[in-house]
Amino acid sequence: MREIALFGKKIGMTREFYKTGQLVPVTVLKMEKARVINVIDLEKRGYKAVQLGFGKIKNSKLNKSMRGYFSKKNTEAKKRLKEFRVENLENFKEGNEFGIEIFKDIKFVDTKSKTIGKGFAGAMKRHNFGGLRASHGVSISHRSHGSTGQRQDPGKVFKGKKMAGHMGDKLRTMQNIEIIRTDLENELLYLKGSIPGSKNTEVLVKGSVKNIKKLTILEKIKIAEEAKKTPDKKKK
Repeated sequence: MREIALFGKKIGMTREFYKTGQLVPVTVLKMEKARVINVIDLEKRGYKAVQLGFGKIKNSKLNKSMRGYFSKKNTEAKKRLKEFRVENLENFKEGNEFGIEIFKDIKFVDTKSKTIGKGFAGAMKRHNFGGLRASHGVSISHRSHGSTGQRQDPGKVFKGKKMAGHMGDKLRTMQNIEIIRTDLENELLYLKGSIPGSKNTEVLVKGSVKNIKKLTILEKIKIAEEAKKTPDKKKK
């Protein structure tokens, strides 16, 4: 199940305490169940994939073609449809539902969410520029971004020049975030540290792409406790 992902809603942040007295800041996500809407075969499209549906939506808010599609599949309407490439189609059947139990044996995940929008920002805030000097002839341009282009040749502003503009509100991926705790009853996922986005931001969570060998907090605590139990060798 590592290939598929789930959508969740960022509730906010809290903290988790361990018996050692260690405190870990966590982000709490309310996860949605995913329903298999369509299983895409290799013969049909040239690749293997599953189409999952997330969230609820009223039929009145759907257009005619989508209403027809969901009625053909004999399932309730879903707010969002997303395809995931998979190697094995045996585990997936139309109508099946998946929840946070897919992260049962996974220690680290990747998240994708939108950052908080900051509106129109200057070059210093947006790109961490140092600004111009505070004296020695610098007049009313202390926080400006400096020279923009050239004189005659080539006489234009190059594409990608760091300037003032809209800051934030962009998709960002965070990799290798540790799962601290899963609450199956309330469908809550507790992830270590912070995740980009404000409250109620939609977050896509999937198993980490990279092969992670680092230890989790619980594993570190276990090793420390075992080290305390083993008697120290007497010094000669």
